[in-house]
Amino acid sequence: MVEKFLTQTSFASQEDFKKHLQINVPEAFNFGYDVVDAWAERQPDKPALLWTNDHDEHRQFTFGEMKHYTDQTASYFRSLGIGHGDMVMLILKRRYEFWFAVIALHKLGAVAIPATHLLTKKDIVYRCNAADIKMIVCAGEPVITEHITAAMPQSPSVKRLVSVGPEVPQGYEDFHQGIDKAVPFVRPAHVNNNDDISLMYFTSGTTGEPKMVAHDFTYPLGHITTASVWHNLTEESLHLTIADTGWGKAVWGKLYGQWIAGANIFVYDHEKFTPAAILQKIQDYKVTSLCAPPTIFRFLIHEDLTKYDLSALQYCTIAGEALNPAVFETFKKLTGIRLMEGFGQTETTLIIATMPWMSPKPGSMGLPNPQYDVDLIDADGRSVEAGEQGQIVIRTDKGKPIGLFKEYYRDAERTHEAWHDGVYYTGDVAWKDEDGYYWFVGRADDVIKSSGYRIGPFEVESALMTHPAVLECAITGVPDEIRGQVVKATVVLTTAYRSKADADLIKELQDHVKRVTAPYKYPRIIEFVDELPKTISGKIRRVEIREKNQ
Repeated sequence: MVEKFLTQTSFASQEDFKKHLQINVPEAFNFGYDVVDAWAERQPDKPALLWTNDHDEHRQFTFGEMKHYTDQTASYFRSLGIGHGDMVMLILKRRYEFWFAVIALHKLGAVAIPATHLLTKKDIVYRCNAADIKMIVCAGEPVITEHITAAMPQSPSVKRLVSVGPEVPQGYEDFHQGIDKAVPFVRPAHVNNNDDISLMYFTSGTTGEPKMVAHDFTYPLGHITTASVWHNLTEESLHLTIADTGWGKAVWGKLYGQWIAGANIFVYDHEKFTPAAILQKIQDYKVTSLCAPPTIFRFLIHEDLTKYDLSALQYCTIAGEALNPAVFETFKKLTGIRLMEGFGQTETTLIIATMPWMSPKPGSMGLPNPQYDVDLIDADGRSVEAGEQGQIVIRTDKGKPIGLFKEYYRDAERTHEAWHDGVYYTGDVAWKDEDGYYWFVGRADDVIKSSGYRIGPFEVESALMTHPAVLECAITGVPDEIRGQVVKATVVLTTAYRSKADADLIKELQDHVKRVTAPYKYPRIIEFVDELPKTISGKIRRVEIREKNQ
């Protein structure tokens, strides 16, 4: 399938990649018809989605079955009044019905809005009114439906509520009964144009209400490089990306690029993350490829990996936050597998990555994906030299690249603030070395300014992570009258050190950082905590820690 959209399908080097990467974009591209249905026509029995849960249930769906179920779902949604441009929110956790629903919405030319199951009544009301959401499809669990039901009196745009079970509360449609009774689906005469909105995410910044990141129908093609190149997938791959479907990482690793590559997507539907359970699933189902945020790998390396047969696992990628070198080295020592880092945003696909032909530099994101014209610039817009810090930007003066978002929906001011004069500003700061490798420093608003020095949280975190006492940590700036800010470390200790959380350990950790990195970067304040605040995607919420520091 990849050959339909790439002029050249394999690359031997970064130079080859830069010279020959060309994504061919069909007119009126629709992932539902041009990928899912195309596979169903070509190889209907080809495995598409292998789903299992923490109750030992499992189902293997083929592409032929995915066409059937997504057609039935599209027919059912159309009977509920959903058509081109209608906004539909999906709160489906890791239920396999998410794949039915999102593809069905593509087939209707509607807009899918994946959302986390952790939304409260207030969150749901805001989203429904901000986007004029017409229908919500959700997992039928009281912890979800109670918030949705409570939000409805203040959400006049919502016309239908649909539950996929196990419960179907009063006022909700029964999803499975609906698709079972749906009439045969007939493709609409006109479904979409390439620049129509197909997918939208609410993404929270450090201030204000969440932004609505709108992607057009060509967005899935931007993930060809994510899966076929960075994830190194083939038609024989069984790929696991650990992500809830409410997070943008789900379509990065559990949908678009993977199915274009013809891989079988592995989904583990679980309520609580348990490292041992993840390892057991990788062993039992012979997962060949794994992608997860650093948080996951930090916990995996503290398990006894000798208890598991991970021989089928061939390739691992990592994204979501910068990778601490200590995690890279430990995982490689335990498994022989190198963690290949990648960087991108909800607004983009893969911007920078360590590709299969590259030698990873632990802690570096890698080299720019030639799909984008990437640069590092200072506050004056000047391209910085090697060793200098700058903001990661994407130049768009020659046109919008495949994979970059369309706009912040209904917010021209925010769109212009982030993307103007032919430049999209990511808000992330990095530096590059003499070989062109990019090294993450932090969000522009996370960089700590202390006594005239600019200190990136990641470099201090990486230094701390090399100490055996540290399981996880987050570096933030604390206001200081003399220095402007001082460095604070919020630390989760490993089990062996939890009884030693005292002033002596604080001094030991401070001295350790002074030895590993520049002495001025050491944390003058260290706080021990049981856990760090995180988003649903596993990213550390430094903004929450900063707010407590004020």
